[in-house]
Amino acid sequence: MKFLTLDTGCCHAGFRQSGLFCWSVVGPVSKERDIPDKYTAFAPFYDAFSGEYPVYRAGRDRGIEALAPRPGDEVLDVGCGTGLNFPLLQERIGPAGMIVGIDRSARMLEQARRRAARAGWKNVILIQADAVLLDAAAIRAAIQEQGGSPECDAALATYSLSLMPEWQRAWANLKALLKAEARVAVVDMKDPEGWARLLTPLARAACALGGADITAHPWLAVEEDCTNVIRSSARAGHLQIRAGNLHRNHPDRPPGPGSVPQIT
Repeated sequence: MKFLTLDTGCCHAGFRQSGLFCWSVVGPVSKERDIPDKYTAFAPFYDAFSGEYPVYRAGRDRGIEALAPRPGDEVLDVGCGTGLNFPLLQERIGPAGMIVGIDRSARMLEQARRRAARAGWKNVILIQADAVLLDAAAIRAAIQEQGGSPECDAALATYSLSLMPEWQRAWANLKALLKAEARVAVVDMKDPEGWARLLTPLARAACALGGADITAHPWLAVEEDCTNVIRSSARAGHLQIRAGNLHRNHPDRPPGPGSVPQIT
């Protein structure tokens, strides 16, 4: 496993090796963002208190099912946090594949590193970087230096884009790290539907507590920028899942009626 950090003010590359992972400094990426880093203090307890299994695991399951990574694929996990997607991805890509996890929180990445070390996964590269401000060329070079491909086969963002006030910039940076027509999936949150609308205040409070904008709806970028889009939802519509094949020259328009298959 490799662990890299992109730090501000550093325009050189250096590596510190320890056990299973490398720490690389590659810059520049600014850390000066006015976003409360709630996840730094919360990182050791995130898996236990995030509502993963009663609520959010369903979205991860469906998102990775829709992404459908293949054995040997290199998958970019944007806002990977503690690595909760890693076991599901590993089942799909196998030891010949690679996971590239990006997160701005060093403490969250440390939990991801521990998860990978416990499982014995050697095919994980972890990069500390701000998805909104990152330098795509520097990221590609760093991945390649650590044995990965500079352009990933697929990408996944689960509950991460809605944490970023400028998530559209993060989406553009994500696309810059992918092969043409790569497979992408976004899983995020909105107000519940139907009978579950009664739970809207609770859903909004939970999102606000975690720093997410429940009105961001970043999955719409998949419908605008991808072909062969798959749409799914879970937990009474609170969790929204989109996946499709990225086409950099695809017209900026949502898919027409009947062109978006459903997962049931």
